[in-house]
Amino acid sequence: MTRFFVQSRLIVPVTMVAVLALGLFAPVAAQDGERISRFGEYSGYSEEIYDGYVRLSQYIEMRDGTRIAADIFRPTLNGEIVNDPVPVIFTQHRYQRAKLHEDGTIQTLLDDVPELARLIRHGYVIVATDVRGGGASFGVRYGEFTREEAYDAYDLTEWFAAQPWCNGNVGMFGISYLGITQYMAASTQPPHLKAIFPQMAMFDIYSFAYPGGVFNEQFVLEWGRNTLALDKLIPAAPVDDDPGGELRNAAMREHAGNWNIYPMVQGAPYRDSLAGPENGPVYVERSPSTYVDAINDSGVAVYHLGGWYDLYPRAALTWFNNLTVPQKIVMTPWSHDGVGGFDLLAEHLRWFDYWLKGIDNGIMDEPPIVYDVMTGPGQYDWRTADEWPLPETQYTPFYLQAGPSGSAESVNDGGLSLDTPSGDTDQENYDAYTVDYTTTTGEGNRWDNGRGVRFHNYPAMADLDEKALTYTSAPLDADTQITGHPVVHLWVSSSADDGDFFVYLEEVAPSGYSRYITEGTLRASHRALHDAPYNYVGLPYHRSFEADLVPLPSDGTPVELVFDLQPTSNVFDAGHRIRITITGADDENFQTPRLDPPPTVRVYRSANYPSHIVLPVIPAEGN
Repeated sequence: MTRFFVQSRLIVPVTMVAVLALGLFAPVAAQDGERISRFGEYSGYSEEIYDGYVRLSQYIEMRDGTRIAADIFRPTLNGEIVNDPVPVIFTQHRYQRAKLHEDGTIQTLLDDVPELARLIRHGYVIVATDVRGGGASFGVRYGEFTREEAYDAYDLTEWFAAQPWCNGNVGMFGISYLGITQYMAASTQPPHLKAIFPQMAMFDIYSFAYPGGVFNEQFVLEWGRNTLALDKLIPAAPVDDDPGGELRNAAMREHAGNWNIYPMVQGAPYRDSLAGPENGPVYVERSPSTYVDAINDSGVAVYHLGGWYDLYPRAALTWFNNLTVPQKIVMTPWSHDGVGGFDLLAEHLRWFDYWLKGIDNGIMDEPPIVYDVMTGPGQYDWRTADEWPLPETQYTPFYLQAGPSGSAESVNDGGLSLDTPSGDTDQENYDAYTVDYTTTTGEGNRWDNGRGVRFHNYPAMADLDEKALTYTSAPLDADTQITGHPVVHLWVSSSADDGDFFVYLEEVAPSGYSRYITEGTLRASHRALHDAPYNYVGLPYHRSFEADLVPLPSDGTPVELVFDLQPTSNVFDAGHRIRITITGADDENFQTPRLDPPPTVRVYRSANYPSHIVLPVIPAEGN
């Protein structure tokens, strides 16, 4: 999660390392002597045997001589550092392990997330390191997720394990970038890395930077700009042996060679594009998905966390379906900076007690999946499962119809129903749409939130719907649970040889209020389907190699676009409606080429070209 504060008149991202939801939800009090270990609740299995901590900061040398800055938080008892060997849990911090304010004060990880002290009191050492080429660490960053950075995690793990104050067991924690580095670290197979807890972390770089082949421009642009400013212009806190900051300043002079991720990604629009310092296949070499087999061979236990309104819900579930190591996953209703509903620190403590201390608290005897079904704002309905997708799922097609539905002020106000289209005249059974390049999901959405803009929980979709094609069902007779991966099948043609298609799933209340649920996108020229190189649970996979591109037919022949939306779990209330909205742009987020005049597309809804969305419906008895 990225947050922003102003320092030296620059907007700078500051990772709160999850905010971990730590401390926001206190554990349920147990009776004296009672032992409790269940999702979000933990007591009686381990005790807070220490009463404080001390921060020690130093450089640790990597295999190539690069010095990495580390803040080491060790437990104390009665004001004295404890030398008992305990597990170490660390994070590779992308946004400075410790901030230096203009008045000389230092803001540490424990200042950002004071609840981490609870882990320390339970007998853990917490460590925050600056990544290579960032903060007070030396080195140059040639883009993100390099193998050098991954091997830094290996060297750090083994250095921690060799210290007399470590019991030889090491774990990792953190969110977003700090979660991705955990998977990359596991791929290097450090002997003493036993367990990780990555939150809201990427699986495949290309699918994030170019979902469906459409450039996620605003995120990459702003994130690249802000991290580059952080590395080059904002001094981090120096280590203890460098009080004047001379070494830190020397490290920052090396940061002058850091690469801006934006031009690198912008110039690599295909999955097989060449980029980086060696002009290699950057989306292969730096994508965590490339290293699934190595992670499985590592044996490192993984507790994944995802959020339905986060950037990476699909990624979290794809990780779960591809790893064979001991693992658990929780899917929350959160955005990237979301919190609520359970004590996340208790889950960290349960996880690391089991894997780093050998405390048999039963966490691995529970169902591996915990997921939230969104039943209303702030309403948490936690459920468990043994596999994903849920085996009781009924994949149900809802077909685009002519309408009017009488529920939307939109370009067409189409209908949506379980009935297959009956019209045989394809030339009449379509909706024409002149692309409106101003359509947008605005600011504060899931994409903005991932780079530090406050999540606004999506305003009413009416403004977007008005400029779009909409297809809305009749009011539902009963509550309808949708849990899984919606897949859309659009039959389209266009006056242009390409185009971007954005599809939104919405829930419409009787008042007419339309609420965003999830979304997906595809550039038409990327529509070719291939077998995925990993377990993608039967979802459509677009390889998006340069050679795979196919223009839209110039004679107007309809073609089928098949793509999945981000997974979700939501109950559509009885009396509410299901709506599918289709646009040709998301102006403030994704880069869609603008043609003058804008092209006209046709979305077909005939018997021969039955556009529809397949929704993963959970039957009532599973509710």
